[in-house]
Amino acid sequence: MMTKLHLFFGLLISLSFSAQKENQWLKLNRFEVAVLSDSLKENSGLKFYNHRLLTINDSGNSSEIFEIDTTSGKIKDIFKTQLKNGDWEAITSDSASVFVGDFGNNAGTRKDLKIHKILFSSLQKPSNSISTQEIPFYYPEQTEFTSKNLSNNFDAEAMVFLNGKIHIFTKEWESKSTTHYIVDPNVSGNQGAKKSETFHTGFVVTDASYFEKKLYLIGYTKNAEVFLSIFEETDSGIFFSQKPRKYFLGSAFSIGQIEGIAVDEDGVYISGEVFTSPLGRSKQRLYFIPSLKLK
Repeated sequence: MMTKLHLFFGLLISLSFSAQKENQWLKLNRFEVAVLSDSLKENSGLKFYNHRLLTINDSGNSSEIFEIDTTSGKIKDIFKTQLKNGDWEAITSDSASVFVGDFGNNAGTRKDLKIHKILFSSLQKPSNSISTQEIPFYYPEQTEFTSKNLSNNFDAEAMVFLNGKIHIFTKEWESKSTTHYIVDPNVSGNQGAKKSETFHTGFVVTDASYFEKKLYLIGYTKNAEVFLSIFEETDSGIFFSQKPRKYFLGSAFSIGQIEGIAVDEDGVYISGEVFTSPLGRSKQRLYFIPSLKLK
């Protein structure tokens, strides 16, 4: 048993050293804000809406939207949507509505991918008056739907709203890349998402944020290495024509399974859900990296 543990720790040290050599190293655990409420053990996605930091939980949890205090990590408000949480994975917004991505697809078998558009002002009224719209979509490139758990290229957990469109960034377990798809929220009926560009990230993307002509993608590898890549918008809605700045943030064994990112003028907020391994458990947490640390 001891030999196995020595080998395990040796592997972690080796992986960390390799990641540090190839990328800028930014220890995320130094920027911890708080351990999040147990109600957010499986949080997925972060988004600022009118200076409110919002998050959701993924499949198997309630269909509520939570507001988090940025300084304490405490839940400030809970908004009930009355929708079904098939596998919620991402949240974004325009000036009046929030969009919730029900497109988690670990096995690659889903044919009911959708985004919920929710008028935010209606969330603050009685639940029977909530204004919602369903935006169904599919990937035209996906022709096979046999179960390939954690080994398919049509999972997704990341989206941003830009130029009147929803931009989805896939979580590609097989290729370790991400593909940028565009969905039009004004199209009625089931629409084919339009493929725009692809980039080999080297990790699976678990959330995205857009701020001041930069795209922030965060995620992890199967070896539990956590990375942040920052892309420049070189043309309107185009991000992958140049190499990004890439940061190694640490291991999920210590910082949690990172699932959310939101950026504002102050810096970068990152959230993680609970992470369980043979060595123990890392709790769900909120982190904040000041802008100056990413210059």
